[in-house]
Amino acid sequence: MSDLRRIRTNGKKATPLCPCGWAGDPSGRCRCHPEAILRYRSKISGPLLERIDLHVEVPRLPPAELRPDAPAGESSEEVRTRVVRARDAQLQRAGALNARLDQSATSRDCRLRPQDQAMLEAAIEHLQLSARSMHRILRVARTIADLAGSADILSAHVAEAIGYRRGERIPAS
Repeated sequence: MSDLRRIRTNGKKATPLCPCGWAGDPSGRCRCHPEAILRYRSKISGPLLERIDLHVEVPRLPPAELRPDAPAGESSEEVRTRVVRARDAQLQRAGALNARLDQSATSRDCRLRPQDQAMLEAAIEHLQLSARSMHRILRVARTIADLAGSADILSAHVAEAIGYRRGERIPAS
């Protein structure tokens, strides 16, 4: 094909953590051998994984949390309001959403305090992440700060953004 174009997706990718799909479940149902789990996870390439900004495990909810009388969390309307405010802040600051910032805009709009930069660099080294991953972490941290209504990226925002990369690489022990 001579007319190849880069496609930007806002896709969500979901995959179980092991062949049987029960790894990490508190019920202990998973009986997969650790080597089988590693083989299963290695089928997803590193370059693909580093292009996924948020690696999130979604556990099964206990029945008590599904009852109508269970304590309610943040409402959908409250979440929507925070998201709209964050998007407006991003567009006002950079003329683009954080996910679409290029490297120079990321450097300009995602500045860290020295101690937070050191924390990020230590995580990059420990997790053996690429420069691309570092810039993705910065953009996610900026988004977390925007959702929190914070003008500055704080340590907690950087730590949370790093935490979303945990599925990307398993560091050598």
